[in-house]
Amino acid sequence: MISVLINAYACAPNMGSEPGMAWNWVINLAKYCKVIVITEGEWQKEIEAAVKELPQGTNLTFHYNPVSVEIRKMCWNQGDWRFYKHYKKWQFKTYQIAQEILKTNKIDVLHQLNMIGFREPGYLWKITNVPLIWGPVDAKQKFPVAYLNGADLKTKLFINLKNRITYLQLKHSKRLRIAVKNASVVVSASTNSQTSFNRFFGINSPLLNETGCYIQEHKIVDKTNKKNLDLLWVGKLDFRKQLPIAIQTLKEINNEDIVLHIVGGGDDLAYKSLAKSIGIENQCKWYGLIKHSEVQQLMQKCDLFFFTSVAEGTPHVVLESISNNLPVLCFNTCGQGDSINENVGIKIELSNPEQSSIHFAKKIKDLFNNREKLELLSNNCKQRQIELSWDLKAKNMIKLYNESLKK
Repeated sequence: MISVLINAYACAPNMGSEPGMAWNWVINLAKYCKVIVITEGEWQKEIEAAVKELPQGTNLTFHYNPVSVEIRKMCWNQGDWRFYKHYKKWQFKTYQIAQEILKTNKIDVLHQLNMIGFREPGYLWKITNVPLIWGPVDAKQKFPVAYLNGADLKTKLFINLKNRITYLQLKHSKRLRIAVKNASVVVSASTNSQTSFNRFFGINSPLLNETGCYIQEHKIVDKTNKKNLDLLWVGKLDFRKQLPIAIQTLKEINNEDIVLHIVGGGDDLAYKSLAKSIGIENQCKWYGLIKHSEVQQLMQKCDLFFFTSVAEGTPHVVLESISNNLPVLCFNTCGQGDSINENVGIKIELSNPEQSSIHFAKKIKDLFNNREKLELLSNNCKQRQIELSWDLKAKNMIKLYNESLKK
């Protein structure tokens, strides 16, 4: 059994986003290899309690490199660029901790796991006598600026600046270039990322989306004779998620038997005002921020998951939809574009908000009149769960580990 040292800044049980993603990677990898993890110490108690309950817990060892409460607040305040200075220091100290671990442990493979953003590749690449896997890495080139319509001036300036910085970093960052060169394998979190690594670094990066799903058993309810078509929208109420497109799509369809269920935290006044101004407020049901279990129940009751985000990694909520046998309608971009295929959903290409509403409306009209197609998509979700499962992803990562040992 090989031994792997994993750098995972954010790692915690029973959480979503980066902490939950890293946790699911390490506990599933631990079924097949010895795993030593260096992580930040915010969830040390939760980690140690959870490891004791795992059958593979004896294959897991954690080392902690904690930061201050102030730095943690910067981390979770997305968009706070001050965090990167502290995160870079954390990565260098983690590299030093890794060096100490190597003195007393036989390590076969190093793995730079998260955060998944390409901007901070860490320093494990400085250890040249052990093969390094980096990824899955999110290296999208830019936010699609056509979808900034309706954003305030500050947001537009921020996104355009970020797009420019992203380009310059991908093209000119010396440490990024060295990290890519020294890694045995760089794993892409999306097709968009594969394109970036090929364009800027001339490498073919294997695709392995950063998040997976657990296979679930849910009875598929016959919905073919329903009068209504229930659409479910879930997400944070910010411009990246593009809720106005979903609202405008209902206006474009012009069918009162189609209902949009909207779940998410944030200021909803502008969105409710938009729905009222175009006369579809009675077709919108607002839930606000609700319990995870309640979201799962809605997924099992609704007919279609309507996911309008244009800037993501691999959204876990999309995989949850598949786990609940709920077909997905989304853009063909980011991780959702890789996760959804023609067997479990429908995708449209990026264009602009107005055209997107028209294209989405056409797809929904077709499904409204063809409930048998929706039922088929729902029935296919079980197979897609297997293909996107954490266990299969762990096995694919183990293959990359073994391939790196042969180089």
